[in-house]
Amino acid sequence: MEPIVKIRDLHFEYTNYEEQEIAALDGVNLDIQQGEFVVIIGHNGSGKSTLAKHINAILKPSRGEIWVKGLNVQDESNMWEVRQSAGMVFQNPDNQLVATVVEEDVAFGPENLGIPPKEIRERVDEALLAVGMEKYSKTSPHFLSGGQKQRVAIAGVLAMKPEIIILDEPTAMLDPAGRREVLDTVKELNEKEGITVIHITHYMEEAVDADRVVVMDHGKILMQGTPREIFSQVDRLKEIGLDVPQVTELAYELNKEGLKVPCNILKIEELADILCQYK
Repeated sequence: MEPIVKIRDLHFEYTNYEEQEIAALDGVNLDIQQGEFVVIIGHNGSGKSTLAKHINAILKPSRGEIWVKGLNVQDESNMWEVRQSAGMVFQNPDNQLVATVVEEDVAFGPENLGIPPKEIRERVDEALLAVGMEKYSKTSPHFLSGGQKQRVAIAGVLAMKPEIIILDEPTAMLDPAGRREVLDTVKELNEKEGITVIHITHYMEEAVDADRVVVMDHGKILMQGTPREIFSQVDRLKEIGLDVPQVTELAYELNKEGLKVPCNILKIEELADILCQYK
């Protein structure tokens, strides 16, 4: 099956304030399948957000090619359709909310697509229901928590009927409860609606339930695999300045102390079951 996102030898350079050319992406190759939940991790400056902005055609590559749903992203005649297919949710929800009432904010995207009013109403209702915010449809976004605002931002993208949602560190400004709200919403959209999710994050716990984890470092893809395959390589991740989920770190330290615990543990319940066997 043809991947929904196909990236080949992608390069992107920018000029810094000292007039030096910096390589933000350096020969990236990546395929993402329809319905896949992919998490991209990496330290600041690794290129993960730059990569996300290329998929949505916000940035244009210096060299290389990207296809979204078989459409060449570099072809300007495809840009409208690419951005309809791949919706983007950014870090700060306040920067994405444009209206004074939740339902009007969610309707903003479809209105700009020229969707008929009756269909806009249906799309808004469906999107708010999908993110669990239907009872706040008449509320001002200013009265919502950070997690609720981000769910409204996701609903605004959903109302445009994308097949791909790209989330660029959407939980970075949220407290743990808000992060959980957003993650549960995204996971449900992936599992129930079949929406392809590309989630950029620096919280390792957010990668645990992904189908695949992609690790970036200095503009390159360093590793990719299932969460268990990636997070079992604790030493290698630490070498590039990344952490692992806290429970994986604990299992790693227990191993160093001589307790034979698997190094690919991802959830507290797994570790608790194993430790109970040592009673």
